[in-house]
Amino acid sequence: MKHLVLIPVLAALAGCGTPQERCIASVTRDMRVVDRLIAEAQGNLDRGYAIEEVERTGVRWESCRRGPAPKPGEAPRPPELCLEEYTFTVTKPRAINLAEESQLLAELQKKRAAQAKAAAPAIASCKATHPE
Repeated sequence: MKHLVLIPVLAALAGCGTPQERCIASVTRDMRVVDRLIAEAQGNLDRGYAIEEVERTGVRWESCRRGPAPKPGEAPRPPELCLEEYTFTVTKPRAINLAEESQLLAELQKKRAAQAKAAAPAIASCKATHPE
């Protein structure tokens, strides 16, 4: 989940780059996704478990005003306390099969190498089209 929050931020920052940087960013979008997956798998192997984000709901007291708004010239009503529902995220450890995670990491690294090789001509084209 935390990574999903970064996607709009990175997209906004990508829009601020030079034309060459934007071109290269568009060509290497899939590589960045695979890079994030590699980092996650490596972190899981380093820890020995995965971290899972779970959404929970709870209730808390919040200041609120109920009923109609006061009429002109009428004193405002004092705020009341109301129970309101809210959603929050907690992280919890999740057991993983380390052998499968190692295999996944190796496959992702192979995929990343293939993507880099396939993207090299497009990156060169971006650099030729948009010199800095």
